[in-house]
Amino acid sequence: MGTYIDKGNFDFSAAKNTTYVDKSGLISVINKSLYTEQCRCCVTRSRRFGKSMAANMLCAYYDRSCDSRLLFENLAISKDPTFEKYLNKFPVIKLDITDFTTQYKDDPSIIDKMQEALKADVKKAYPGIIPDDFNEDFMEMLINISQATGDSFIMVIDEWDAICREFDPNSMAMDAYINWLRRMFKGSNSLRVFAGVYMTGILPIKKYNTESALNNFEEYSMVSPGAMATFLGFTKDEVRKLCEAYNRDFSEMAQWYDGYIIGRAKSMFNPNSVMSSLRRDECKSFWASTGSFDKVATYLEMNYEGLKDDILYMLSGGRCFVEPSMFSNDMHDVRSKDDVLTVLIHLGYLAYDPSEGECYIPNKEVRMELENAIMSNRWKISNAISNSKKLLKDTLAGDEEAVATAIDKAHDENTSILSYNNENSLACVLTIAYIYAQNDYIVHRELATGKGYADLVLLPRKNVDKPAIILELKYQKDVDAAISQIKRKKYVGKVEEYTGKILLVGINYDKKQKLHSCVIETIIK
Repeated sequence: MGTYIDKGNFDFSAAKNTTYVDKSGLISVINKSLYTEQCRCCVTRSRRFGKSMAANMLCAYYDRSCDSRLLFENLAISKDPTFEKYLNKFPVIKLDITDFTTQYKDDPSIIDKMQEALKADVKKAYPGIIPDDFNEDFMEMLINISQATGDSFIMVIDEWDAICREFDPNSMAMDAYINWLRRMFKGSNSLRVFAGVYMTGILPIKKYNTESALNNFEEYSMVSPGAMATFLGFTKDEVRKLCEAYNRDFSEMAQWYDGYIIGRAKSMFNPNSVMSSLRRDECKSFWASTGSFDKVATYLEMNYEGLKDDILYMLSGGRCFVEPSMFSNDMHDVRSKDDVLTVLIHLGYLAYDPSEGECYIPNKEVRMELENAIMSNRWKISNAISNSKKLLKDTLAGDEEAVATAIDKAHDENTSILSYNNENSLACVLTIAYIYAQNDYIVHRELATGKGYADLVLLPRKNVDKPAIILELKYQKDVDAAISQIKRKKYVGKVEEYTGKILLVGINYDKKQKLHSCVIETIIK
């Protein structure tokens, strides 16, 4: 078994021996591209979304040095007409770039060391073909082997962008790496040497001006996943089956880890978080171990014009327009608010809806981590989250004066966002003020109830032991009128699926005094 070539199927076999969700349909997509102009692809996705699992699966399927039939015989790919044609038929070269960035961090000769390691291992796999005094680069070695044996290689590169993330973009190592990739995959011999190339990472291939550094690659990403969409995460049906097998509450799992839209695939889950939750028998945030937290805080501190307002709005449940196409796919080259939002999409801290061109916070796990990132920097927005936590506590305690004071403060802090002159703008401020409630409540703005619309309804999520909250907002009226309207329009009775304690919260804004007033009543439904 080699270090980089003919590694066998051990890694995938180990994964298959645990709980495994069948993503072997990915192989079918790759099989269709082999020996064609489209045989080189780069499939990028957020950290902990199964990049390495997919790479190991491909190696196990194609690798000539092992017999993987039993591993795949009950998977979707076994029913594909190309299954037998390519099963264990190729010399496979597997390269994980992080193996080298970890060992040779900041070493400008990292690419030379990587090439020498590859050459030494591949030479062992082809004894007698490469002379001892061979002094050419790795690609030249593969060309010689291919000409002598007729072999075509499958090359799998995991974490392709690790050097781009870890090294200075103006360093000799970066230039050497890009030149190496071009030498390997853009020359006239590339199609003769490689039957297929599969690269995976977090970021799509870096752009120079408006053109990709490797423009002959088919690219699939969190922003533009194409045919790979359902392979870049867990679908709702896949997670539902896992929850049934483990006797777990699907609705709780969905609250924590659902919410991504990946191309045409709706309602996608973070695979690592789902599997970690099943193993530990609890739902919590598993993002602390992803290593990207510091990066997020750094990007937020850039605070490009409008970024703070957009993050605040998304934390309150809203969506924001983003233009991802201008981003250079380089974490060191972030120049605008759109660049920051696009980076957060690639990292998985935001989801992207391509049909609307909007980004948003997908679920509770990500919201909590984004709040942590915000609290760690110097943004004034961090105060908004602390204030929101206290506001919810005061609301639940029925402290009318404290609630009114908190709304006054939220109004003052968000006058840059809103023109505060009607009930609609008051509702916007209330939505922002109750940001923290998103963690325990499903927040509905203008929920259709009874004979009209409740301005804000907070329904506790499943397994959350807190009362529902119905807020009615008035502008330049009597605060008691808000409570009367809730009762008159039978809002409470129309919140049909909820039973238990309900807080009726009436809020009015007096334009002359520039103050809010609040009345809170408790009823049982």
